[in-house]
Amino acid sequence: MTDAAADLDVQSLRIVRAIADTGSITGAAAALGYSQPAISQHLRRLEARLEIAVVERVGRGVRLSEAGRVLARHAPTVALAVEAAAEELAQLRGLRTGLVRLVAFPSASPVLVPRLLAALAISHPGIAVTYLEAEPPEAVQAIREDRADIALTFSYPGDRDDPHRHSARGLSVRSAGRDDLMLVLPAAHAPVRGVADLSDETWIAGCPRCRGHLLELCERAGFAPRIGFETDNYVAVEGLVAQGIGVATLPRMALDSFPMLPGIATAPLPLAEARRLHVVTAQGSERVPSLAAALTALRDVLPAAGARTGGA
Repeated sequence: MTDAAADLDVQSLRIVRAIADTGSITGAAAALGYSQPAISQHLRRLEARLEIAVVERVGRGVRLSEAGRVLARHAPTVALAVEAAAEELAQLRGLRTGLVRLVAFPSASPVLVPRLLAALAISHPGIAVTYLEAEPPEAVQAIREDRADIALTFSYPGDRDDPHRHSARGLSVRSAGRDDLMLVLPAAHAPVRGVADLSDETWIAGCPRCRGHLLELCERAGFAPRIGFETDNYVAVEGLVAQGIGVATLPRMALDSFPMLPGIATAPLPLAEARRLHVVTAQGSERVPSLAAALTALRDVLPAAGARTGGA
């Protein structure tokens, strides 16, 4: 062990990470539940031990020094290892507790999240779960910044801004199946053989990632869609379609989240157009017993929530 390692502690790393996340000592104090003078005093002691500046004064505020940025980068990994050790020790003492911070995309909220919470309540009643709804880029960032433990995300084929590439570097990204994509049409619409038959229709687009995939889907079919409406409210999409105002695509998981409105019909798109589901965590998260239990439960409930594998 180096002298620098001996001078570090988990709480110091958490403080430095909080400064990185909030941009100030005051913000870090609020996030961690300490007073601003207590955080400042802790930083002075840390800098004295390390014999190097961790923060730099910039006008009336502070920013992390190069040394501070190094500590902030390693803080989530160290905190995860300590959490894993603490939970394993707790299990040796016969305790079955833990906290899982879950983040997932909106259409998972009514279909998958309740099933996961119910499964964990039965198998591990001592595990508490918090939940945040976020689109994939924000969910991946929450894992990287140690604001969440498990993220359920999705990507579309050919996504030029796939958040599971560069932004997920260093994280664990597991495949979790697919969510089939469906055409949503007015019930009285003439039968269609594919997207190309809808080139003259007005389209209803969804979230930015869904809108991007719609543009690529139509481009491959040889036309640019005329997008008249944009909403990520699935009920609103169905309502607009039912009134004959436009056509849309929706993931099956979104369609399964509530009873389908009268006046609409659906048709499956090719499996190649389905969005892919992913589970994103920090590397080594499965060593934390509560996270391992949640990952197992998530894997078990995904099929019931509409996630599909293979060609079925």
